[in-house]
Amino acid sequence: MSAVSETPLSRRGPLVVAGGVFIAFLLASLVNASIAVLAHAMSAPDDFNPLEPPAYVFLTALGVLAGAVGWGIVRRLSQDPERLLRRLVPSVVVISLVPDFFLFDEGEVTGVVALLVMHLAVAVIAVIAYRRVMPLGSVR
Repeated sequence: MSAVSETPLSRRGPLVVAGGVFIAFLLASLVNASIAVLAHAMSAPDDFNPLEPPAYVFLTALGVLAGAVGWGIVRRLSQDPERLLRRLVPSVVVISLVPDFFLFDEGEVTGVVALLVMHLAVAVIAVIAYRRVMPLGSVR
């Protein structure tokens, strides 16, 4: 019998990472579509562009990809990536919320709240995916 390691591998192949990031993008886009539909049903303006698929799908892709790049950099360069990401991820998410607050005239409360929820949904889905395909164990 051979001994089987109980610790997960800390390195994944590039196809696994790309696939995980792509699945995160798909799931986040589906969740965002649901949020947009719900927001429109709850009186968000029909002409509020950030709740239209071309806008939120593009920004979801951008956010998931940027997050993956940042996650990869931190896990490679940091002595304690878990600790750094525990502070960095919420900080980046909060900063990403700021521009939404300037859209109250256009999107009213319902539209802006929907955008805020979209940011949080993308972050949660992306972090779960990154943890699976780019674990924070020893990568050196």
